[in-house]
Amino acid sequence: TKFFYKRFSAHTKIFAFTKALHRHNTFAPALNKTAHKRWAIPAPACSAKLAFTLAETLITLAIIGVVAAMTIPGVLNHTKETQLRTGLKKAQSVLSEALELMMYDTGILPNQENYSTYEFLITLKTYLSGLKDCGKDSCNPSSNGYRTYNNSSVVDSTPFDDGQMVISDGMIYYVENYTLSPTGTILLTVDVNGYTKPNRWGHDLFTFEIENKTGRLLPMGAPDTTYYGKETVYCSNTSSNARNGAGCTYKAITEKDYFKKLPN
Repeated sequence: TKFFYKRFSAHTKIFAFTKALHRHNTFAPALNKTAHKRWAIPAPACSAKLAFTLAETLITLAIIGVVAAMTIPGVLNHTKETQLRTGLKKAQSVLSEALELMMYDTGILPNQENYSTYEFLITLKTYLSGLKDCGKDSCNPSSNGYRTYNNSSVVDSTPFDDGQMVISDGMIYYVENYTLSPTGTILLTVDVNGYTKPNRWGHDLFTFEIENKTGRLLPMGAPDTTYYGKETVYCSNTSSNARNGAGCTYKAITEKDYFKKLPN
């Protein structure tokens, strides 16, 4: 009996161990999965790629278009104004320097008394570099492409037919050197941007007068020039005179906002 009890007890323990082992093998994977889920770093809730909708894209493009429409014209106008102002000052500087050298070398004043019809340009061109000499009027034979300051009519081209030349930067110089000229002086007119528009007196076409007594180059409309004090005729928004704009050069040089107020 005692032997039987020990044997039975041993079998009982083996059975109990086997049952416990079976239970462990059954529930351990589940426990491991539960623990893994409990301590694992959660995945992002949404892994889809973000993007703009078609409506959002169209609205953005529309806003950009509105801003561009508001700013680009202003930028272009400012650039154009700067180019014209810079061209005018450059033309004045080039001509003034050429006349000073001319007077120094020749010893005489560049005026109507010392240079008869067509003679002035022959001497002046030797002091300007890189030019194309067009003779009397072959650069722009009729000059009918130019219009007045307020665009009311074609200009009187008389001041352009006593000599023409184009220099290397594209500017066109016109000479009025006729002994019976109404002004009694030599006139120099400059198209500061060449054949490019607007081609209007007082916009990109400017006239200078050489003072007879001193040989100084004066912007037309300045004191001591023929058109001084005559803005209502020669630099006017309403004048129908065919030389309207010829008297604007002084204002273009001295008035800060001149090019912002040009008539259409």
